[in-house]
Amino acid sequence: MKKINVLSLFDGIACGQIALERAGIPVGTYYASEIDSYVIEITQKNYPNTIQLGDVTHIDFTQFEGKIDLIMGGSPCQDLSIAGKRAGLQGERSGLFYKFVEALSVIKPRYFLFENVASMKQEDKDKITQLLGVEPILINSALVSAQQRKRLYWTNIPNITQPEDKHIYLENIVEPDTLIDRDKSHAILTSIGNTTGREYFKKNQGQLVYIAIMLSNIYGGFQEKKPRVKVDKSFCIRTARGGGHIPSLIIEGKTKEISLENFKQCIRKVTPLECERLQTLPDNYTAYGVNGKISNTQRYKCIGNGWTVDVIAHIFSFLKENL
Repeated sequence: MKKINVLSLFDGIACGQIALERAGIPVGTYYASEIDSYVIEITQKNYPNTIQLGDVTHIDFTQFEGKIDLIMGGSPCQDLSIAGKRAGLQGERSGLFYKFVEALSVIKPRYFLFENVASMKQEDKDKITQLLGVEPILINSALVSAQQRKRLYWTNIPNITQPEDKHIYLENIVEPDTLIDRDKSHAILTSIGNTTGREYFKKNQGQLVYIAIMLSNIYGGFQEKKPRVKVDKSFCIRTARGGGHIPSLIIEGKTKEISLENFKQCIRKVTPLECERLQTLPDNYTAYGVNGKISNTQRYKCIGNGWTVDVIAHIFSFLKENL
């Protein structure tokens, strides 16, 4: 198969490059437009041949006329998302979408892929559809991962269908000795690393994750290493004689009620590794950049701004058929 040349705008941590690799599409030259230094570090650590172009507003697209097979990108969503200020495409950040349109009109690639949030206003959705000339496809990352993440994808790659449900759940991706409170996680946000535990749960930015080893050690008891968990009904209540209580949780629907104040210290955020798995990234993909270790705060931000790789790989599987 012929290698393709790619221009990735708002490239982030090169999720599109991983997706092309998983879809079995060979890449010749990969150009990336990105300004976040930590993001660029991670990309260059994993894909050192990536050619970084810098700020999208400073790129002269005429240099790529007739040289690019695929343009892809997801412009900043802060002004489009229901969680943002809703300035729409007139906003300073989400307005960068028009640079994507400019790149298409100047370069005229054979294929393109544009991604953004599903929660945008209808008028913004209609404007994007008008300018790109194709109707968007709504895909929920929950089909290929343990994360609820609905996104819209505009592309001229033909015959795309919905991915098959892989039946991956939160319990399949969490780190060892962990309990969870739901089947699928919320969408990973960039702000996880900047919020305190109190803010994290108050704003419902994440899901409850319980540290099982800590739970079992609050009272000890029979030298068990994990708490007992029973659906709908509690285990029989025991007296303190002969070894103490065994902590247990009662699961009702999708929540676990913790009645003891001490149990609160056992609730934690999802870890960067778990977030990578929710986005179907390789384990520890964001742990290091070319200049060394990346902080957890920056890892959360990079992951939250990225794509669910297996969704993009699914879309690119249809590109492979056409190539």
